[in-house]
Amino acid sequence: MAHGTGPHGTGRGAFPPRWNRKMQQRLARGEAAALSELYDRFAPLVYGLALRVLENEEEANGVLSEVFSYVWQHPDAYDPKRGQLRSFLAGLAHKHAVRRLRWAVIQAGAAGEIADSEERIRAVTAAARADYIVTSMPEPLRAALELAYFKRRDYRQTAAELGVSADEARRRLRLGLQMLATAYTEAGRPS
Repeated sequence: MAHGTGPHGTGRGAFPPRWNRKMQQRLARGEAAALSELYDRFAPLVYGLALRVLENEEEANGVLSEVFSYVWQHPDAYDPKRGQLRSFLAGLAHKHAVRRLRWAVIQAGAAGEIADSEERIRAVTAAARADYIVTSMPEPLRAALELAYFKRRDYRQTAAELGVSADEARRRLRLGLQMLATAYTEAGRPS
């Protein structure tokens, strides 16, 4: 199953708070069209994050189904006051994917592969958390990081492409990198 996506396999784009609130209300009313629209917009994000953690298309598709089933069955679980709907969905994708990965570790443990599996969980959890952080961060920070990382722009080139001062570009990159650093410090902690 190929989901057209951005550089991380995640759908990008922030929606205004009003859109998030209206979508939650439509889901709460049981509008199937709302779920379909939500799926069309965010399936690449959910699938991409799940695939990053699980490294298995079938398992990632399972997470995709679980996440959208959960949203349909529990539309009030999302609170628009707490942030973007895409961030909520990314968090669900991460949670469900890590749960599946932990189950795989338990299965692997029966074959004596616990140590390697635990290290893999830490590594993919950090990577998935980094994806989640990038997906959730404000657009100006994300745009600066994507230019610097994926297009190999230095801070001056990033500033020119974004139409901001060099100091502002450095500030955005520094803040974005600080946010990303938490992915790796938090990944070692038990959830």
